[in-house]
Amino acid sequence: QVQLVESGGGLVQAGGSLRLSCAASSRTFSTFTMGWFRQAPGKEREFVAAITWGAVRSTYYADSVKGRFTISRDNAKNTVYLQMNSLKPEDTAVYYCAADQGSIRTSGYAYWGQGTQVTVSS
Repeated sequence: QVQLVESGGGLVQAGGSLRLSCAASSRTFSTFTMGWFRQAPGKEREFVAAITWGAVRSTYYADSVKGRFTISRDNAKNTVYLQMNSLKPEDTAVYYCAADQGSIRTSGYAYWGQGTQVTVSS
């Protein structure tokens, strides 16, 4: 079982930055592929970014955030991060952290956090 707790959300003006963190409880965190997702009001949850667990940490991003968001992880701290720059009002959503063992992917994660709200004002 893996417990995930997100933090770092808040209110920011368009063009600003935020860094989200996701702390994991599992001792085997370093073996999990980690992902970030978001869900805006009235919309389905969508993939944002993912990072693999190996020494070569491959990353993958949704086209909508490529070049603005960066996913990273610190296995010593059991934490994954999402650095969000050049934020836009359309980035407003609840952001969720997810974890699963296996290859990098955009869906099918077994473990989820409770989410953290990000609001970008225009």
